Amino acid sequence: MEMLRRSSVFAAEVFDRSPTDKELVSQAKALCRDYIHSRLNRAGIGWSKPEHGLAASGGTLGEVSTVLLWLGDELEYLRPNIYRNVARQLNITVASEGVVSDAFLAVAADIFSTGVTWGKVVSLYAVAGALAVDCVRHGHPAMVHTIVDCMGEFVRKSLTSWLKRRGGWADVTKCVVNTDSGFRSHWLVSAAFALGHYLKAVVLHLLREK
Repeated sequence: MEMLRRSSVFAAEVFDRSPTDKELVSQAKALCRDYIHSRLNRAGIGWSKPEHGLAASGGTLGEVSTVLLWLGDELEYLRPNIYRNVARQLNITVASEGVVSDAFLAVAADIFSTGVTWGKVVSLYAVAGALAVDCVRHGHPAMVHTIVDCMGEFVRKSLTSWLKRRGGWADVTKCVVNTDSGFRSHWLVSAAFALGHYLKAVVLHLLREK
């Protein structure tokens, strides 16, 4: 846990300037760890105390984590069935690192196949959290690190340019500036319904590969 804490502190320190690709990836992984730990704690199977999380530590990265968690809550509330039992929906076993990696990256690729939005980014973090819960519940907690690494890999390959154009991860906090619940619900609903389609598509793809 100390290693995770130090990496999160490093990720937080770079918000005072324009982040590099490496720093954006480091921040993405730190945010993913925090999101997953939050979901594991909520499910009663967490490894760490809530106060160790980024959201409780303050600072810009902590604010970003808080927003991601809040938006994830909203998304999961709107379409709870999508963000539960993800492994079963994908028809995969979580005992294999290769299978978990391939499934997560396939979902990510499909989600962003038509472009990038913050709604889709939140969806991907919600998938990561749900898949991590499945892995730990089935006795494979080491897969949490696999999921975090996959998040970093996908961000490095597909999202760093988009994040740079928006000034980094802090841009997600603008999603909650508009207090109109209708506006907020609209883009979250769109993201939730879209993910339902992506999961079905990925299941069919994985079945064809067998």
